[in-house]
Order: sequence, then structure tokens, then C-alpha cells
Amino acid sequence: MSEQQRSVTVVGLGPMGRAMVTAFLKAGVEVTVWNRSPEKAAALTELGAKHAATLAEALDANRVIVLSLTHYAAMYDVLGPVADRLPGKVIANLSSDSPEHARAGAAWVRGHGAEFLSGGVMSAGADIEHPASYIFYSGPRPVFDTHAELLRPLSPQEYLGVDDGLAQVFYQGLLTIFHPWLLAFDQATAMIARSGHDIARFVPFAVRSSAAFPVFMEQFSVANQQGGWADLASLKMMDAGAQHIIEASEEVGVDATFSHTAQAFWRRAVTASAAAGSAVSTYELMSAVPGNA
Repeated sequence: MSEQQRSVTVVGLGPMGRAMVTAFLKAGVEVTVWNRSPEKAAALTELGAKHAATLAEALDANRVIVLSLTHYAAMYDVLGPVADRLPGKVIANLSSDSPEHARAGAAWVRGHGAEFLSGGVMSAGADIEHPASYIFYSGPRPVFDTHAELLRPLSPQEYLGVDDGLAQVFYQGLLTIFHPWLLAFDQATAMIARSGHDIARFVPFAVRSSAAFPVFMEQFSVANQQGGWADLASLKMMDAGAQHIIEASEEVGVDATFSHTAQAFWRRAVTASAAAGSAVSTYELMSAVPGNA
């Protein structure tokens, strides 16, 4: 890495942005920071970061600009007024958003004379140093290769391809798995607690059971490449199982909305199977939403 590449600007100092700045500083990278709420920069300047008084100053400080914002709309709000400073810059937007928003954002940045990379940060909260943390990147390969070493302190890198939206496709795919899991865990532990039992005693069993999840993922991934897993008897069993979960939750006053939603999918699959004369998978139902390509 050249001396010129030993510096970077980070825009957006929420929990993730602050973690990124800290990681850069630990790696010996000079960091200039800017945030719409300047008080968030105080602790980082104590660690050695340079606080730019204005965004224009932050952009002028370095060629590579890392964005850690709430969504891509914030990128337009932040960079729009200083778009004249963008020519020659490299914008690595590590904010979460939809793939189409990432593609539109990439076109907007390039339209103002800058290069662009999209990223999706997979981490344990804001702990980008966790062994399970890594970052998806997509965009032009030469741009990624040129700046990969500078960005490496943030987390291990997974370059996916030239499609600007691809990092968000994979990132949002993983969040699609995580969000239901989080709600299910809340419901399960609430049921344990409202039943008068200790959550701490329950959790080791939940961790133990989760060891089987990769097996199911691998099996169902194969099935979903062929249209999805479907067996009428099994679909009916899942419907019955969802009913038992609903009853166990509601008997102790726990909201079972999430399980009602799951049951509705199993019942739709049973009904569709009866109409088709053959088993129809939930994967097929989700893939057949009107308007989908």
C-alpha cells in the first residue's frame, strides 16, 4: 500500500462507523471523520482521528471515502451539496439498502465523476473484529483490487462481482434469515419466562439445536434449486406443529403473531397442493409473487 493510500475518510459515525474508524486507526491508517452530529467525533479524535469541520474538508482530505449511513437516501442528502468535490474520489458505500438503490446510487456517484464500491457488512452487531464478521463487496473488480488493502482492516473481504447491487443481494439475503430468527428467539424465550422457567437454563439447548441448522440449509438449498421441498404429509405436519407453538405461546400470554404468519404459509402450501394435485413448496409460493421476474 502506498503512503497516499494509508489514509481514508469515514462519513457517518453511528456504532458501525465508529467501529470502522477504530479498526482503521488500529491498523495505522490515518482517518479523517465527519458526521452531521459533530459531537460523535470527540471520542474518535482522542484515539487519533482527524475531525473535519465540514464535509467538503472531509472529502478533500482523502481519495477514498467510506460511507456508513442509515441508507442510500442519506448519501444523496450528505454528498449532494458537495457533489463538486466528488470527481476523482472513490466512494465505498457500506450502508444497508436494497440492491436497486445500490445500483442507482452507484450510477449517481459515477455521474459525478467518482468511482464506486458497494458493501454489506456482516458482523455481530457493530463488532467487526468478531471472527464471524466479514464484508461483501461488489462493483468494478479493478476498483476493488486497487483499494482492497486499504479497506482490509474493516473485516475479511468477500468480493462477489461487478453488479453494484450484488453485495446488497447477499447481505439482505442473510438479514432475511436473521430477522425471523431474532423474532422467533424473542417469542421462545418469552414463552419460557412466562411459563415460570429460567431463560438462562433454556439457552444452552437453543444453541445446541442450532448446530443442526447448517444441515437443513444445505439440504433445502439443493431442493430450492429444483423448485423447493414439498411433501403434502410434511406440510400438514408443519401446520400442526405451528398450531402447537401458537397454543404454547398464547396459553401464557405471549404474542404468537410470528407463528401465525408461519402457519399461514404452511396452510397456503397445503391448499395450493390440493388444487395442483401435487405438492407445492413454500419456496415456490414465495417465488411466484405477482410481478416477480
